[in-house]
Amino acid sequence: MALTETQVNEAAEALLEAEKSRKQISLLSKAYPNMTLDDAYAIQTAQMARKTQEHAIIGWKIGLTSRVMQDALGIDTPDSGVLYDYMRFDTGAVIPKGHFIQPRIEAEIAFVMKAPLEGDVTREDVLAATDYVAPAIEILDTRIVRKDDETGKTRVIVDTVSDNAANAGIVLGAERHDPEAFDLRWVGSIVKRDGDVMATGLGAGVLDDPVTGIVWLARRMATYGQRIEAGQVILSGSFIGPIECPSGSRIEADYGAFGFVALTFD
Repeated sequence: MALTETQVNEAAEALLEAEKSRKQISLLSKAYPNMTLDDAYAIQTAQMARKTQEHAIIGWKIGLTSRVMQDALGIDTPDSGVLYDYMRFDTGAVIPKGHFIQPRIEAEIAFVMKAPLEGDVTREDVLAATDYVAPAIEILDTRIVRKDDETGKTRVIVDTVSDNAANAGIVLGAERHDPEAFDLRWVGSIVKRDGDVMATGLGAGVLDDPVTGIVWLARRMATYGQRIEAGQVILSGSFIGPIECPSGSRIEADYGAFGFVALTFD
């Protein structure tokens, strides 16, 4: 790690205040040009220690699973973030105006676990530990600026991971499915904003198989002394690019036989 414990805690406090005040902070990669991915996860963990004094962890998200997004950030690995109880919304939810800073959404397949997963797990282990899968929308937000006005530089992976992998919310559809009832590589969604089709995609866009994302997460978490717990929700990664959601946006994600998810931003 390149950062001191004091710097990690200062960055964590700044991000928590940004979330509370809805005012973004500058790029951490600019303030700490030598920071590493381990530093970024340490900042995320420092926020976790503070948040869990008031909120429960309900699961995890996997991001940057598509080759297109990885190439855009110059990386070759996904990232992950934490889902907290205050982030969960039911389908049809109306998000109050000003609740987020710059919300965007992505379409995903959510896994809800019935048994813990830890360490060097296999695809079969993931399926055996999964209670059900469901259609979901992830709400993204950025407590760190996307682009620095002074230098023109954009966020890099350490900024995103520090910022809880840009996670802000999860909207679960009402449908529940056995994880082996569908070929999840072929589960897709037509995503509309205000009635217009904005994106379409298939589960195969996530590392060729959404289950692979859960395998990756269990292995990554083990390196930081963490594990996936029974009852937790795992967002397996988006198979579409992020869609901007300015105030007034109405979002519908149609997964066909797999289900439907909707929300509105006031």
